[in-house]
Amino acid sequence: MKISIITVCYNSEKTIKETFESVLQQTYDNFEYIVIDGKSKDNTLKIIKDYQKKFKKRNIDFKYKSEKDKGLFDAMNKGIDESSGEIIGIINSDDVIHDPNAFKKIVERFKKDKCDVTYSDLYIMDYNMEKVNRVFISGRKSYKIGWYPPHPTMYVKKDVYNKYGKYDLEYRIAADYDFMIRIMKNNVKMSYIQEPLIYMRSGGVSTNGFKGYKKSFDEAVNILKHNNVKFPFLVNVRRTIVIIIQRIKGLFKRKK
Repeated sequence: MKISIITVCYNSEKTIKETFESVLQQTYDNFEYIVIDGKSKDNTLKIIKDYQKKFKKRNIDFKYKSEKDKGLFDAMNKGIDESSGEIIGIINSDDVIHDPNAFKKIVERFKKDKCDVTYSDLYIMDYNMEKVNRVFISGRKSYKIGWYPPHPTMYVKKDVYNKYGKYDLEYRIAADYDFMIRIMKNNVKMSYIQEPLIYMRSGGVSTNGFKGYKKSFDEAVNILKHNNVKFPFLVNVRRTIVIIIQRIKGLFKRKK
């Protein structure tokens, strides 16, 4: 099974090398790498071109675009349009794939469970990737009570995007949550890999202080309303409480 990996970036020179290295170390070879750059003004594009050569040495198809976009989710949609793999995974330019065997484990799970989506646990780290700020133990519950899988860990069959649509650009922060609600409403088969395959840096819009949480909260309530989920405000309150509890737990955990 071929995987399409998408990385979107903008002025990411400080972190994107670590992202590229985590993809380059993967032991599974049947994948392509698609990088969508938002016309970076720093050295990001030079780094992209340097790593294109490194991936070529491994016979990995590496392609990139550098052009202005309408934001993070527009760039993700562009990457999905460019992809040719049966499975699509998205790794942001400040995150890393922690396990060198991650792609292999994901493909094995797709084959074993005949599922449409896999997801795993997630560690949300500090900027230096040294301290765990939040432990996202995914598990499996119902979206109707505020549960959702961590988006950076999700690997999705391209057929799912074709059938249920890509990321809705009406939502600037929580378009990923909208996508997850849409597919869960339609009972897309999901399989949980019970280990943290991805390490994510905190500091994005949805995780950056009270303002970020407020914007994310408001969008999530609107998404739940739009998808006809009952009691959207209460559902999202429960979701927020879980996030707070996870963050507190993360204060007592350190990167292994």
